[in-house]
Amino acid sequence: MKLHQFWQLGIKDMKAVPLPRQRTSPKRRVWILVIAAFIAIAVAWAYLYPPPHYKSPMRDWLPAEPTRELTDEERASRVVFRQILTTPPVRSKSSKIAFMFLTPGTLPFERLWEKFFEGHDGRYTIYVHASREKPEHVSPIFIGREIHSEKVTWGKISMVDAERRLLANALQDIDNQHFVLLSDSCVPLHNFDYVYDYLMGTNLSFIDCFYDPGPHGNFRYSQNMLPEVTEADFRKGSQWFSVKRQHALMIVADSLYYTKFKIHCRPGMEDGRNCYADEHYLPTLFHVSTQ
Repeated sequence: MKLHQFWQLGIKDMKAVPLPRQRTSPKRRVWILVIAAFIAIAVAWAYLYPPPHYKSPMRDWLPAEPTRELTDEERASRVVFRQILTTPPVRSKSSKIAFMFLTPGTLPFERLWEKFFEGHDGRYTIYVHASREKPEHVSPIFIGREIHSEKVTWGKISMVDAERRLLANALQDIDNQHFVLLSDSCVPLHNFDYVYDYLMGTNLSFIDCFYDPGPHGNFRYSQNMLPEVTEADFRKGSQWFSVKRQHALMIVADSLYYTKFKIHCRPGMEDGRNCYADEHYLPTLFHVSTQ
């Protein structure tokens, strides 16, 4: 009896003793961090550089960004572009290439171009935009080819204006089916038949267009171009081009994107940046319009 009472008292008066914690060793913590970092790097690498044969990169697994509602001007612009691109091109029995020369004055290689054009009357037209002085011609095929010209300043929108002015004049001839922009220093590398057959035989335009994340590329972008032109859509390229008639019409018809670049892409902007419309306008225009 006394023993039983002693047991009851012992259970009642016992105190709970906490078990000792098992602490993670420093070496184990380091290995956990190393493995986590390795996994993060592997995931980032797979996201940025998926295997070429892999048709569904990880970025496709992510939720799609919400579609932005188009502005009124943007919607109208897309309707015009779509109408131009879907309208069947006019078939001409005497298709011609428009050679458009953008020059400050006299063309130094007129004699060479004369040899190039010789014997091919009716297959080409020539347009000359002389921005500083009236050219002195040494070849008869260039006489009377000047269009109304305005002063052109390097790096400013006036360069794009001259290109559009040349296109507008060349588009008046319904037989012109391809349009080539040339400088005063350009020379032909192939004979006329080679160039004519190549351009008339293709359904493509040739416009330099690439993404440049560096200081001479997207650093020039201004957020004032939003919402129609995002930084991801901003492109760069050489101003010289060769375009078919439909794309030439798009360049002349555009007002929305031209205005964006006229106002927000110029040398000496308020934030100290320099943007050159002749290097960015056309590449960005065609990148955005083909999406």
